Amino acid sequence: MRVMTALLLILSLFVPSPARAAAAGPEAPGAPGGGSSWSTGDKSALGTATTPGSKVWFTVAKGVTSEVFYPRADVADVQDMQYVVTDGSSFAELERDATTHTVSMPDEKALEYTVTNTARSGRYKITNIYVTDPARSTLLVRTRFQSLDGGSYQLYVLYNPSLAGGGGNDTGTSDAASGALVASDPQPVFGGTVASALKSSAGFARRSTGYSGTASDGFRDLQAGKRLTAEYDATSPGNIVQTAQIPVGGDSTFTLALGFGPDRAAATAGATASLNAGFASVETAYRTGWQSYLGGLTKPVPASVSGDAKRRRTYNVSVMGLHASEDKTFPGANVASLSTPWGDHVNGDALNDGYHRVWGRDLYQQATALLAAGDAAQAGRMARWLWDRQQITTWTQGDGVWYGPGSFPRYSPVGGVSGATPQQLGCCEQLDQDAFAIVLAWHAGLTGAADWNKIKLTADHLVDIGPRTPGERWEEQDGISPSTVAAEIAGLVCAADIARRNGDTASAARYESTADSWRGSLDGWTFTTTGYFGDHQYYERIEHDTDPNDTHARTFHDGTWWERDIVDGGFLDLVRLGIRPASYAKVTASLPELDSVDSVTTPGGAVYWHRYNHDSYGESQADGTGWPAGHGQLTGRVWPLLSGERGEYELAAGRSASSRLQAMADSANQGYLIPEQAWDRPDQFGFVFGKPTGSAAPLAWAQGQYVRLAQSITAGRPVETPSVVADRYRE
Repeated sequence: MRVMTALLLILSLFVPSPARAAAAGPEAPGAPGGGSSWSTGDKSALGTATTPGSKVWFTVAKGVTSEVFYPRADVADVQDMQYVVTDGSSFAELERDATTHTVSMPDEKALEYTVTNTARSGRYKITNIYVTDPARSTLLVRTRFQSLDGGSYQLYVLYNPSLAGGGGNDTGTSDAASGALVASDPQPVFGGTVASALKSSAGFARRSTGYSGTASDGFRDLQAGKRLTAEYDATSPGNIVQTAQIPVGGDSTFTLALGFGPDRAAATAGATASLNAGFASVETAYRTGWQSYLGGLTKPVPASVSGDAKRRRTYNVSVMGLHASEDKTFPGANVASLSTPWGDHVNGDALNDGYHRVWGRDLYQQATALLAAGDAAQAGRMARWLWDRQQITTWTQGDGVWYGPGSFPRYSPVGGVSGATPQQLGCCEQLDQDAFAIVLAWHAGLTGAADWNKIKLTADHLVDIGPRTPGERWEEQDGISPSTVAAEIAGLVCAADIARRNGDTASAARYESTADSWRGSLDGWTFTTTGYFGDHQYYERIEHDTDPNDTHARTFHDGTWWERDIVDGGFLDLVRLGIRPASYAKVTASLPELDSVDSVTTPGGAVYWHRYNHDSYGESQADGTGWPAGHGQLTGRVWPLLSGERGEYELAAGRSASSRLQAMADSANQGYLIPEQAWDRPDQFGFVFGKPTGSAAPLAWAQGQYVRLAQSITAGRPVETPSVVADRYRE
């Protein structure tokens, strides 16, 4: 026995044990590395478990993992994660750039996605299945790597962490005990720190942590030598990248686990436990959670979509997307999107707002859709969150402004206004958001005495400073806006109803008389009879005072224009919110100008609308770069949600809205995610006519509009319209 023990000891000196192979490497040169950015806003897949304890959300863009969020829906921790394939001698290529991408769903009733990436060269295929562990904050990616030409290839995972909301302060190393690549950012974000641990069920043959864009960057090493030649640790804060070789053959399947926690030990424990549970078990639990959620809705999939696969899948994904957009630490806080518009042009070194903040307007659009879909519980949480966490009750500093009592900020973190910095509250107040909070409270039944005290503060605020708004719904101009005034009128009428329920008849009378006055004056304020387009008579987008026929000019990126010549569809809110009938003469008079100026028809016949003429919030027409790049000739593209708004108008007018619903479904990408903007002309710069741009997909507002329109078509009327408003102004 002693001889055998001695022999084993001698052999161990020549055969590296797992612990020895995972020993810490030398310090990586090149700190702090190059700058970082986020990924494109066009996500083709996203998901999270339905359980509140699993506080991780994933996204996929351009075929690979993009932003992953933890522990809140407003903290992105990953720039991207993808594979590098090399033959060890002649090439080393990124999965994102060297393959064509196909996205599918194994089950349309679960936010589980399969992304298949096939090499353009025909050499290999990589199939990735995404789920998150319902029991832990772990992302699992089940990967099958196949050699298609019989060649022998090496596979590396390239992980680009941007922990705690940014990539400028991370460190990382190889953990000898667990075999994981671990990383952390010691700088707290919203009061907590973030760490990650990356493991593989097949183990890692080699591992390295280096600094992005420098000699220690694993991808640069692979490009130079076609194999990972150096293994480093990065203990100085900076923009790190982590690289690891995964042993594969001609056809290999394994699971990646990316775990998160407040420290490296917790992240590693989560990733290890998720791998030990097994992908099949986690996948079953993940699917079951989503199937149970959809099965628990009180409204069935509407007839308007049930018979068509594309429309039905877009509906199911939209409902699940709305549910997935809710934060799990602060229930009711739904972010506008799990993306950063044109994120590949946005600095990723530090915490960035992106669209993962809570806008009151977007929250209203999402909540009314969930009410329509039969999820009154989440809609109630959203309404409650607005009044408990986002309403401003004392003078509060925003980004260059002060918000007064009763107002709501432009947006806020998921935790609300408490503890938020001025920058995190934005600039400036938008009175439609104040008003929509009241309308949502009315829809959700927040009408008790305690709720009334909060609602009264905001209703009084609207009366005192309205109807002119510091910012209208597109957040760019101040003045009198038909869409904002429509929301204000609806909000005041709903507030009056709640006031009466609480015995405050004086306030009720004040709100109703103000609403009536603004309704009676709006045409005189915003309906021009000297405009440039059509018969010259239509609603303006916004008016600086009360004379829509003057020659007051507003300046945009493409020049200076008279405001009477700026056209948008905001006046349709007068109909959707029950303030005017669809047949109202000035509404019908404005439709021809809206359609001739702002609409675009695709070769397939889908009709979309721009936000307004002269909009610049979009890609450059010179080179296709995203709006933040500022490359000139910026052009706002069409917004599919506007097709949905037009559909609600058509329903109110007694006409079919099916084509509008179909247009929205047609704009979705392979993952059935409806974008903020779609390309508005023949294919160019890699964009496809009528399909997502780099702005944001999905936009939760667009998903909500699709769900609401689908239910409205089946109901035969816009389900969003508050009956108390429609009853008051019925003509």
